[in-house]
Amino acid sequence: MTVGTIAAVRYEARVEITHLPGIADPQGATIERSLPALGYRNVSQVSVGKSIRLVVEAADEDAARSQVDEMCQRLLANPVIEAYEIHLTALASA
Repeated sequence: MTVGTIAAVRYEARVEITHLPGIADPQGATIERSLPALGYRNVSQVSVGKSIRLVVEAADEDAARSQVDEMCQRLLANPVIEAYEIHLTALASA
């Protein structure tokens, strides 16, 4: 694997997307209202988000994080109503 002339490393990226504080979460609210009927009366503050996983090849972890961050800003997350966290794990070479 190479990126240009530099050997690339494969990273598994996990992006966790959540609503910004103050943004309505109708899915979370519906789940929270439904849980007591199933016997779960001790649950509160339910929030529903998205988890996106992908593998990216990059020269190093900083380059991988920068590329995934750009993907989030341009496509994966809506910065007006969502926040995101990026978690990277280097994958073993094949």
